[in-house]
Amino acid sequence: MDLTLPTPLLGGLTPSAFMRRHWQKKPLLIRGAVPGGAPVVSRAQLFALAAEEGVESRLVVHSGAAWTLRHGPFRRGAMPPLRQPRWTLLVQGMDLHLDAARALQERFRFVPDARLDDVMVSYASDGGGVGPHVDSYDVFLLQVQGRRTWRVGRVADPALVPDVPLKILANFTPEVEWLLEPGDMLYLPPGWGHDGVAVGECLTCSIGFRAAGREQLAHDVLQRALDGAEPVEGDVLYRDPRQPATDEPGRIPGALLAFAADAASRTLADPRWLGCALGEVLSEPKPGVWFDTRDAPTVTGTATGVRLDRRSRMLYDDWHVFINGESYQASGRDATLIRRLADRRALGPREMASLGAAARELLDDWLAAGWLRHDEAGRNEGGGT
Repeated sequence: MDLTLPTPLLGGLTPSAFMRRHWQKKPLLIRGAVPGGAPVVSRAQLFALAAEEGVESRLVVHSGAAWTLRHGPFRRGAMPPLRQPRWTLLVQGMDLHLDAARALQERFRFVPDARLDDVMVSYASDGGGVGPHVDSYDVFLLQVQGRRTWRVGRVADPALVPDVPLKILANFTPEVEWLLEPGDMLYLPPGWGHDGVAVGECLTCSIGFRAAGREQLAHDVLQRALDGAEPVEGDVLYRDPRQPATDEPGRIPGALLAFAADAASRTLADPRWLGCALGEVLSEPKPGVWFDTRDAPTVTGTATGVRLDRRSRMLYDDWHVFINGESYQASGRDATLIRRLADRRALGPREMASLGAAARELLDDWLAAGWLRHDEAGRNEGGGT
């Protein structure tokens, strides 16, 4: 992706200009971002997915002043009739289940993959929505089919409507109102209130970006690092030759506390140790994600390229590559090509032929685990796209 080229997806802005002017700063309405709308999923396909175990779905019904929320899976007969107004079906993680949703998400990879969350699709009958609310993450709201009105504004009063199962703002005062047609898109930074209401039945895609909480991220990274720590040979032992006799034997010595604090700070100061743990955390698949293991042909002797499975999360830093919660040390030419796989999510046949024996063996393991697929489309290409 050329970050310096204007794109209709961002209203004629370059990705670099969009990130500089709007990302985490202010909303942007984009007319004709995806002309005609993105054919990600039909209503029938969405309803079928919502009926499956392992697919996260919610049903929101608004009747008078009452709101109800139910969690799937849902049989078709358990959902309201199409002619009933003011109900919404939301299905999360569409990029895990449909190649078309994953392809749509690919268009937003001018943002680091570490921030990508998922693609959600919502179906709404006439008047359907989830009420005025505020999100803690960035989101692109793409109108796929039908029309939806969005009211947007800063949130002066964060108070919520009491005794409802949704976090609905009690006193939301919008600043602008837009009607989105198929192909139109709205970007919203965190903290902006918004209320989307269907005009007739409609389908809307939400491309969301996760925002890690500081405390939770610290817990996850430290836990991951400690779980993977191995005993160190020749470790420095605590010594206290000047410890005086004490009449408070239950008190932890201050020198021991200082020793522990120094040990922890030395460990945290190692960027490789911390970076490895962070990469494993950020590349961990979502709960409930599973891969199709298979007796796939090895990469040796094949004329095809490879591509990442749509469910795979792959990242890298200066020392490692990470895939689905696992870390691997990386250096040399093979590391350059493996990092290219993370960036492009594919490698062509000529690139595959350049890999060393150890890297090819590693890719064979990923093929067997279902993390990687042979890419027939890349048979005659020099690289992934």
